[in-house]
Amino acid sequence: MRRPEALKIIVRVLKQPADGVPAADLIYGRALPDIENPTPQAPRPWAMQVDALAMRIVAQLPLDDDSEQTSPLAMAEDAKRRRDLAGEVGALQDGYARLTSAPWYPARPGDLVHVHYEAIGQMGAFGETYRIVAGSNDEFLNMQLLCHTLPEDTEFLDGMVGCFAVDDDPDPLTEVWMEAGPHRLTIVRDGRPVHIGGQT
Repeated sequence: MRRPEALKIIVRVLKQPADGVPAADLIYGRALPDIENPTPQAPRPWAMQVDALAMRIVAQLPLDDDSEQTSPLAMAEDAKRRRDLAGEVGALQDGYARLTSAPWYPARPGDLVHVHYEAIGQMGAFGETYRIVAGSNDEFLNMQLLCHTLPEDTEFLDGMVGCFAVDDDPDPLTEVWMEAGPHRLTIVRDGRPVHIGGQT
């Protein structure tokens, strides 16, 4: 099973573990002795959003990810959890090599970079589009957020979009390619797609 499918299942079960019970947004935890015999000295219960807890659970599972649907950074983090140093370094090197060997690489002024994010928990799928523009000199480029598809009243909107915008970067595509992953990117040059997510 791939990680996105596992995440959806875990979110669904944590949110409503039995029929007829109200759906939960937060999960609280406390040691059983502190529930049966509460005392003023007992530690306060912890609380975590269902979506966040599900992501922590799925990150620990030995799932069979399709490398074409996983970012290089995520593959490196999986290898790090396995204490596989060679796999961690290899995932980062391979990811960067895939970027720099693409026939359309490097980025040019006028390129459009669209990032697609899958739905997770209560957060629906959305996208954001960046524009590559000239930097302060010929060696640098900027990647500016052009638009996104989230409602403007979305909570914490500023922290959810525009995170891949960069100024005066010699290689503005590296961060978004390595972190979001090539499978989530569509890159358009001169009105024609040169990279479509999931394809090389």
